[in-house]
Amino acid sequence: MTRAERHRLICEAVQATGRARVVDLAGRLRVSEMTVRRDLEELEARGELTRVHGGAISNTSRSFEPGFAARSMRQVDAKQRIGAAAAALVRDGETVIVDAGTTTLHTVQNFRRDLRIRALALSLHIADALADMPNVTLMIPGGQVRPYERSFVGAATTVMLEQLTFDTTFLTVGGVDVEAGFTEYEYDDAQTKQAALKSARRKIIVADSTKIGAVSFVRLCHIGDVDILVTDTAAPAESVAAIRAAGVDVLLA
Repeated sequence: MTRAERHRLICEAVQATGRARVVDLAGRLRVSEMTVRRDLEELEARGELTRVHGGAISNTSRSFEPGFAARSMRQVDAKQRIGAAAAALVRDGETVIVDAGTTTLHTVQNFRRDLRIRALALSLHIADALADMPNVTLMIPGGQVRPYERSFVGAATTVMLEQLTFDTTFLTVGGVDVEAGFTEYEYDDAQTKQAALKSARRKIIVADSTKIGAVSFVRLCHIGDVDILVTDTAAPAESVAAIRAAGVDVLLA
């Protein structure tokens, strides 16, 4: 097992329960406790977790989102399945908005190579993934780019979205809660996502099961305001049933 693979599994373990012990991680990864402690030191230095006595705890809160690099290491298998299921929903000839995010990145990476669409990418990560697809007409908005996240935000971005209409938008979110609705961490990102929701006829949310039941800082919309939620099979059954009762088609990947 490589160091990168250990780091990914450690982050997933901490994220899943909010805390993980060195002794448990060592047993799961089949390495020494000293190796785990060194891994935790590196991950803490990158801002992906916080070390505590005997282990580590999650940095996740309602107000602050872990960075793109940290999120890209979490729930990788689930995001891959979600991305494949979401990509299958795209039809030839559509106009599509693809939001910034690690799960949407998996979505575009699963697009058919011969897919013919016009796509507006809301991050440089997404734009780079789409740039060499021969039949994709790639668009990027104006506006500012958030450092490290590489997402587009600001008035120029929202103005462009307001001037265009799209068939489908794929959005990521910080939280999915029946009462609170879909929520996001940052106000600027939320404004971009809200403009994308208004610009598209079909609204698809891609979110792994750790987002189900979570509530972030800024409300995007009510649960029933979207058409499809694509998540993974670890999503709580009661939450899935409540979301479906609100009129949302929930796909479990």
